[in-house]
Amino acid sequence: MASFDRPITLKKAVDLQIVGENILDVADFAIAKYEFENDITLSDELREAATEQIRDDLWDLVKDFRARRKKWLQMMFDTAGKAVQEAVDAS
Repeated sequence: MASFDRPITLKKAVDLQIVGENILDVADFAIAKYEFENDITLSDELREAATEQIRDDLWDLVKDFRARRKKWLQMMFDTAGKAVQEAVDAS
């Protein structure tokens, strides 16, 4: 009989190293787009402030995603448990 103490290994849905790199790429793109659309060049200080704001806002999205993933995984386990019970009950 299997032990219920064994850990289950689930693959990560998000590689945070890649997310961090993508966030900086998104920031660079958003700033360049803003400059192009407004025909201006931001100072280094404004660029840095915008990059920091973008980084913070996007990391908030990542945190939200991770929380939703945790809830989704719980629903998967609950659904699987219910399916096992239904299969047993049907036999």
